[in-house]
Amino acid sequence: MAKKYILQKTPFIVPTEDGKYIGEHFGRATDGNKELSIAHMVAPPGWSEPFQTPEFDEYTLVIKGKKQFVIEEDTIILEAGQSIRIEKNTRIQYSNPFEEPCEYIAVCLPAFSPETVHRED
Repeated sequence: MAKKYILQKTPFIVPTEDGKYIGEHFGRATDGNKELSIAHMVAPPGWSEPFQTPEFDEYTLVIKGKKQFVIEEDTIILEAGQSIRIEKNTRIQYSNPFEEPCEYIAVCLPAFSPETVHRED
């Protein structure tokens, strides 16, 4: 009988140049899953990404620290224990302008892809 589960013990560590830790547990890089990605992330103090308009919904759950979201005209700061869902095709910028690292879980539906995130230059 085939197993009806996948146990993930070694997430794929996404190489970054900005000091951010990304450990993908399920998704395109780890198991080829195009429907969903789940990643554990740690953003260092002072980290930020350019604005982007992804073709996927993104759910974020902050575990420690704070994370800032600039969503179109709104600025939102999530703290530990809080979560947010950002709908696909929404212009957003993620950052951690705070003095402590931010640890969080990100879930993308469909799975994250560099081709569908549409980061601005």
